[in-house]
Amino acid sequence: MKVNFSRRSFLGFAAGAGAIASQVPLSRILLGQQIPPGAEPTGLPEPVVACSRRGTVALVKGEDRRKNVLHALEGIDDQIQPALKKRKYVVIKPNNVSMNNQLAATHADALQGILDYLEPRFKGPVIIAESSAGETMHAFENFHYDRVARERRTQQVSLEDLNEVGKYQTIPLLSADLRVEPVRLAARLLDPDAFVVCAAMLKTHNVCVASLSIKNMCLGAPLHSARKERPGWNDKRKYHGGIRQTHYNIMLTAQRLAPSWGVAVLDGYEGMEGNGPASGTPVPSRLAIASTDFVAADRVGVEVMGINPLWMATQQYCWQVGLGQYDLAKIDVRGETMASLRRKYRLHQDIENELQWMGPLTDVPPKLG
Repeated sequence: MKVNFSRRSFLGFAAGAGAIASQVPLSRILLGQQIPPGAEPTGLPEPVVACSRRGTVALVKGEDRRKNVLHALEGIDDQIQPALKKRKYVVIKPNNVSMNNQLAATHADALQGILDYLEPRFKGPVIIAESSAGETMHAFENFHYDRVARERRTQQVSLEDLNEVGKYQTIPLLSADLRVEPVRLAARLLDPDAFVVCAAMLKTHNVCVASLSIKNMCLGAPLHSARKERPGWNDKRKYHGGIRQTHYNIMLTAQRLAPSWGVAVLDGYEGMEGNGPASGTPVPSRLAIASTDFVAADRVGVEVMGINPLWMATQQYCWQVGLGQYDLAKIDVRGETMASLRRKYRLHQDIENELQWMGPLTDVPPKLG
């Protein structure tokens, strides 16, 4: 699909665009005016399963990453404690999309902040678990998670490579050809005895516009083959079958994972802009976000990143099926104000293509019958 303006003109427009839904939408501009007038999204879609509960999000700012995370969790302690008391162990799910680039991966100090919060409140074991796109333990060593585990022996902290453990449950997704295909999700992240903590960051993304808590959980859950397993396989690739299927499949995965979700933590001490989620550049936002509502956490995340919330398909889909609150009028923010911390992130160079999910579907045969 051809876009009728230059990249320079797009970036100039994007730099001046605000992050609120009341703006003139970019969808018609990005898609060469192919959306009929009046059909472009100007507000949130109608929910299929209404989310009646309000979301509560803590937003803190400071010059210490570890303390920011701790204080954000303390800010919603009353929301966390009831569910935490019912679980037998905690799973901390970091983001290790890269095994070598610290800017693209959850920082050890963010994990320390989570453990600082848990130490006086939870006496069961804690597992730092990930299904990295590469070798998980290599990432854990590079980012010093092994040191965190050694320092936290009294909290029974251990490390787990979900790919090497190899235990999974299967769910159906849509393939690139819109057929049903299975995907294997890490059983650890589906355990009803686990209180799952999402340790994500503020990053731009090459498919989902921004990578936040839901993206971290849902693209970290699919497994790939263990090192000694032949032939190799990788179920993460099944999520990249098309711009619409990706968002829909993430929503299907979120529906399956959500019962074990405990709290989302978004470390924005140093975010990533540009060509995220692995090759962008740093943004010193110096903040942290926490919420037991992952959808609400992501809504506050895109607000402080200066991203139009209507561009976020995954979060809107999850809101539409009742997984959390995306309506800002129904989200209570504790701590700092979003306006005081808003900082416009430069988006991925493929943003025009990313936003085509909002346009008409033209790549299927004509309707029959």
